[in-house]
Amino acid sequence: MLENLTAQPADKILQLMQMFREDPRSDKIDLGVGVYKNAEGQTPVMRAVKAAERQLWEVETTKSYTGLAGDPGFHAAMADLVLGKTADAGQIAAAATPGGTGAIRQGLELIRMAAPDATIWLSAPTWPNHPSIIKYLGMNMVEYRYFDAETRAVDFNGMLTDLSNVKPGDVVLLHGCCHNPTGANMNAAQWQEIAALLLAKQAVPFVDIAYQGFGDGLEADAYGVRRLAKTLPEMLIAASCSKNFGVYRERTGLLMTVTQDVGKTALNQGTLAFLNRQNYSFPPDHGARLVTMVLTDDALRADWLSELEDVRLGMLKLRQQLSDALRKRTGSDRFGFLADHRGMFSRLGASEAQVQAMRESHGIYMVSDSRMNIAGLNEASIPILADAIVSAGV
Repeated sequence: MLENLTAQPADKILQLMQMFREDPRSDKIDLGVGVYKNAEGQTPVMRAVKAAERQLWEVETTKSYTGLAGDPGFHAAMADLVLGKTADAGQIAAAATPGGTGAIRQGLELIRMAAPDATIWLSAPTWPNHPSIIKYLGMNMVEYRYFDAETRAVDFNGMLTDLSNVKPGDVVLLHGCCHNPTGANMNAAQWQEIAALLLAKQAVPFVDIAYQGFGDGLEADAYGVRRLAKTLPEMLIAASCSKNFGVYRERTGLLMTVTQDVGKTALNQGTLAFLNRQNYSFPPDHGARLVTMVLTDDALRADWLSELEDVRLGMLKLRQQLSDALRKRTGSDRFGFLADHRGMFSRLGASEAQVQAMRESHGIYMVSDSRMNIAGLNEASIPILADAIVSAGV
């Protein structure tokens, strides 16, 4: 049997990580891996999370399973964080998952059960795991225009044109905020227009929200998903806690369905539990427990909000500093988009050859499509990156 296996495509980011580790240069810069790093290059445990862990150690009395869908307290805390007062509890079904990736996978499994012939519409570009999982599941997919390679902004007219071809029952996958890999985000008016279009087309939105709080703030970053929840009769949401709570290795995510027909909620909840049972039975709980404690304890929540805001403002500062450094070196504003983008990532607009030249000559490691992790920078490395970008002729 096993001799029939064939080699699968290597993950480009994991390959890049290995290349970075093997590079002996002391001034090398890792802008590839998608994790937040502070000025010292570390991914710290957030203060409130560490405090919650201490409390949990004192009070936890069992490591027995939670329910198939996870802890309802986690569901409620995350629904409040993502949706606010947009939807009532009776409209929401939820299941804890192993990270945001698990939520995406379970959401796609749910779609395949409910509408196996539906087409999944993906932004061009999108997070590489989106099309990879869809292809593995044998589902239909098509791209819609999203990123303008010239302006480095959202190609909204192209997006509207492409999505006008969506059929009833199709699913449109949208990034809730801090678009990965481009960093280019829709504004409030554009979200409203997309919501109206999807309603008219009888399409179902599936929102991947992995960076809430990293862009314009917790409430602003949730505008799009909340607008869709207000407008559409039903939707799916995959939420990740890896970034905004820094619990990457705890694999903490949540899949939610939101429906205006509360009579469907029980069926949705039962289906989510069934899917968990088929894939991994009971979801992990440690990270979910910590997130729930942070969100429901006033002191912990306040400290978390303060640190999250410091992280957000720090990334905005790095963006502005890099944009200013490139303006000084080029005498133009063509890199001003870096200050306008939000979240951890921006797509620089460099060719694969230019990315390779920056890696070989300057030790700058970014994904071959020129997606770079802004959080991988600090004040000392910004001039090095700016010189490399200019030297490569980007």
